[in-house]
Amino acid sequence: MRTLVEMEALKNILDFALFHVADHEIKVSTLLIVLLIILATKFLLWAIKKAILRTREANRLEVSNAYSLFQIIRYFLWTLSILIVLQTLGISITVLLAGSAALLVGIGLGLQQTFNDFISGIIMLVEGSIKIDDVLELDGEVVRIQEIGIRTSKGLTRDDIVVIIPNSVITSNKVINWSHQSKKTRFRINVGVAYGSNVDLVVKVLEASALEHPEISDKQHIEARLIDFGNSSLDFQLLFYCDNVFRVERVKSEIRKIINRKFIENNIVIPFPQVDLHMKG
Repeated sequence: MRTLVEMEALKNILDFALFHVADHEIKVSTLLIVLLIILATKFLLWAIKKAILRTREANRLEVSNAYSLFQIIRYFLWTLSILIVLQTLGISITVLLAGSAALLVGIGLGLQQTFNDFISGIIMLVEGSIKIDDVLELDGEVVRIQEIGIRTSKGLTRDDIVVIIPNSVITSNKVINWSHQSKKTRFRINVGVAYGSNVDLVVKVLEASALEHPEISDKQHIEARLIDFGNSSLDFQLLFYCDNVFRVERVKSEIRKIINRKFIENNIVIPFPQVDLHMKG
C-alpha cells in the first residue's frame, strides 16, 4: 500500500505542469526527458572521443584527422539532439519552419556571411585540406592553426599572437599551406656583394654558412646562385631546406649572422647603394 502511495505521489510530481506555452504545458517529466537527452548526448560524445583517441594511439589515425572526425560527429549529434528536444517540448519543426519562413529569409540575408563561414568550416573539416598545426600564409601573415571551429578558426602568429580567422577567408582566398605536402620546406636568403668579388668564393662561403646551422635539413641540397647583376652589387641567393617552418625567420637571422662573419673573414664586401652627383658650374 505504501509503495502504491509513493508511486502515485511520484506520478503526480512528474505530471505537475510548471508553466504553459500557448496550448502546450511543460511538465516536470518533460524537463527530465530534456535533461536526459542532453546528458546522453554528452556521454555519447565522451565515449566517441575516447574511441577516436584509442584509434589514434594505435597509429591508425592522424591527430588532425581524428579532430576533424570528432568535430563532424559532434555537430551532427548536437543538431539531432536539439531537434529531439524541440519535438519533446511539443514544438513541430515543420510548423515552426513554415510559420517563420519570411523571418528566416530576412535572417538569412542578414547572416549571409555567417552562413558562408559555417559552410566553409564544414568543408574544411570534411575535405581535410587544412589541418591542426598546419602553417598557413594568409595575406602575408604566417599563422599556425590551433583550432578549426564551425564558423571561425584560431591561429597563432610568429609573434605568439592569437588571431581569429573566419573560415570563409581560408576557403575563398589564396592560401599558402607550408605544411600541406611535408614538414620540410625550401627557403631562400638574398645577399649582394661588391663588383670584383670572387664569385666562386662567395658561393662557397654562402653554402658553408648554411651547412654550419644545426637546423638545416637535406644539407646535400644546399645551393647558392648568382641571380643578377644589380645596380650596386652582384646579387646572390642561398637556397636551403628547413623543418622549422613556423620559426624559420629566426633560422634565417642566424644564418645571416654566419654569412656576415664569414664575409668579414674572407674580405668579401657587402656594398651599399651609391649615387654620383655631378654639379655644373
